[in-house]
Amino acid sequence: MLDVVTLGETMVMMNPVEAGSLKYIYDYKKQLGGAESNFAIGLARLGHQVGWFSKLGKDPHGEYIKSFIRGEGVDTSQVKFTSKAPTGLYFKERRELGESNVYYYRHDSAASRMKPEDLSEDYIAQAKYLHLTGITPALSDSCHKTILEAIEIANKNNVKVSLDPNLRLKLWSKERMREVMLDLFKQADIVMPGIEEGEILLGTDDPEEIADQILDLGAEIVIVKLGAEGALVANKEAKEEVAGYSVERVVDSIGAGDGFAAGFISGQLRGANIVDSTKLANAVGAFATTVIGDVEGLPTKEEVEVFTGQKEAITR
Repeated sequence: MLDVVTLGETMVMMNPVEAGSLKYIYDYKKQLGGAESNFAIGLARLGHQVGWFSKLGKDPHGEYIKSFIRGEGVDTSQVKFTSKAPTGLYFKERRELGESNVYYYRHDSAASRMKPEDLSEDYIAQAKYLHLTGITPALSDSCHKTILEAIEIANKNNVKVSLDPNLRLKLWSKERMREVMLDLFKQADIVMPGIEEGEILLGTDDPEEIADQILDLGAEIVIVKLGAEGALVANKEAKEEVAGYSVERVVDSIGAGDGFAAGFISGQLRGANIVDSTKLANAVGAFATTVIGDVEGLPTKEEVEVFTGQKEAITR
């Protein structure tokens, strides 16, 4: 039995060994990145049973991705391979000033060819949660249909749906993005937008207004991410702002949102209330920023307990 099932594209990531413009970077470290697999690995490290599904190219990059994710304790039994399209690739550009940039080489990738027929109802039905992001429906029409089919399967089998918008403006127009994402908000039980995502999709950067609008669309729980300040968590009964955790030096912020989502769902799986689940989400998200790479900084349950002061670190 799995606690959570998720699906989406994971790509090989070329991560520069130093910060600066890619025009002047010559050395890279090969890693991987994908919002859904980041989330899956984060949950697995926190002690949960997670399954991740995707379609990969029948190439060395696809084999590397599957092996790495499986090695992190995530079930990959439903992953499919195709020789008709390659595994996606992207380059990360890290800056000391400002946000990191990402350059994608994913057009017509293997994952963009996912289709509803690739899904196993039995696989999704065994889980407590189905976790999705707004990246997958942006990849292709067939990926969008696959997401909708997965939600239908989840609803049919009483599986809760969590959604992290994870907007990728490079993949589609704002008009199409709003149309699809607002429809997904209506179908999700838990929605985890950031402030900027709320402004793009809903026309407001007020956390309470963002939460209210998404709750009105049908979600049961909304967590609005506020960056270093923490998050606002809300349901129909109450709203509460939950303070974040300070980090002395942010090394790499990409992947922190996926860690946040993993932390919140972990709390829910353990029976915590929405405020305590948000505290855990803040801790995991903050911890993830301390290491270069999308998943390398995601903590174990014990590391979170030490980080938040619940347990004393024993180093010698």
